[in-house]
Amino acid sequence: MLSLADADLTAGSAGTILTGKTIQGSSIFDAATTTSSSKGQVVIPEAIRERLGLKTGAPFVVAADRDVVILKVLEPPALSEFAALTAQARRAAKAAGIKSADVPRAIKKVRRAK
Repeated sequence: MLSLADADLTAGSAGTILTGKTIQGSSIFDAATTTSSSKGQVVIPEAIRERLGLKTGAPFVVAADRDVVILKVLEPPALSEFAALTAQARRAAKAAGIKSADVPRAIKKVRRAK
């Protein structure tokens, strides 16, 4: 597993290492400065929000390693992909021997455990 400490974060490779795909013209060095509030909130500068097409309420995964913090935008699957994902989940459930009647019991069990 590649850690951030081992990663080559040069402009040519960062897009592939950090996102799993290369974005043409993108560079990890397209950066701006910001500060954190007393509540730990960080404002993503407007130019970066616009370039990424971020909207209010966009969900992120936050990862940290040493002095590096990465915000990864979570993108839900497109509706066109949902049918394939559902079919894949059903096949996995069938292979595991899970029946429809097992689902409500499993949900109740998880909710009680919290």
